[in-house]
Amino acid sequence: MQDKIKQSARKTLSSLLAMLPIIMGMLLLTSLIVELFPEQIASGLFGKNSVVDAWVGATIGGIAAGHPLVSYILGGELLSSGVSLFAVTALIVSWVTVGIVQLPAEALMLGKCFAIYRNLICYLFAIVIALLTVFTLQLMG
Repeated sequence: MQDKIKQSARKTLSSLLAMLPIIMGMLLLTSLIVELFPEQIASGLFGKNSVVDAWVGATIGGIAAGHPLVSYILGGELLSSGVSLFAVTALIVSWVTVGIVQLPAEALMLGKCFAIYRNLICYLFAIVIALLTVFTLQLMG
């Protein structure tokens, strides 16, 4: 019994060490993208129309993937700087569900085909959810 536990622990540690460079690269790239996206650029990218704002927001959120708690702060800052609710909602949804920078790690763990399909579906649904959220809020008053 103890031999199986030791063998499992060795395999787990070996897998973790093999994925560590990918995880570190993903975290560094995400941090870099977030820092390179100042408020002035945000206000210039958005404001065209609801579908374009949702598309741009989902694209930025999918590329810059981050922690859900940070998305609330980012969303509040974007809303206060005049970015539309369409864009902010799409950005937040894709921020936590789509992960382009995390794709190599996800493909390694879950398979390339699954990772690509999951990210594409989440990206499309981020846009749909943003549109439905804002339209629902408009209907409610």
